[in-house]
Amino acid sequence: MPAEPPVGGAGSVALGNRAHFVIQATLRDVRDGLRDVMSCALVQDLTEDCFGTTQLVLAEALNNVVEHAYASYPGQIEVDVQRDPLHLRFHITDTGLPMPGAEPPYGELPELGDFDDLPEGGFGWFLIRTLVEDLSYRREAGQNLLTFGVSVNNQV
Repeated sequence: MPAEPPVGGAGSVALGNRAHFVIQATLRDVRDGLRDVMSCALVQDLTEDCFGTTQLVLAEALNNVVEHAYASYPGQIEVDVQRDPLHLRFHITDTGLPMPGAEPPYGELPELGDFDDLPEGGFGWFLIRTLVEDLSYRREAGQNLLTFGVSVNNQV
């Protein structure tokens, strides 16, 4: 299996329609790892809209792992990407704290007031749930396993 050298704290291995990335659970390493995922061959032919949607959803999911699952201690995030004709499928694994209630937050929009008084957070799970398909979470053998698909059927 050909391996690419680690870049910015993320190691990756790609083979055919699959790629595997290991990212340290820091905001800086997630930024670099996100760049690596979005640079892999599996996403290079996406339309601009699909590329942007994929990047946004993946950034929200990975940042949630850093900010919540690994809020108190360091760790790693593994990202497996699989491409089929209609979807990019993501499998994100970490050994951080489990999600409260053993499921992803519902993702309701926060109450919006004046433009000058908008909340800083609270949009992530709403965006994720709105933009992905087949969202699934489970805790197994001390690991969080989050999976979802992003439609790629809007290609040119």
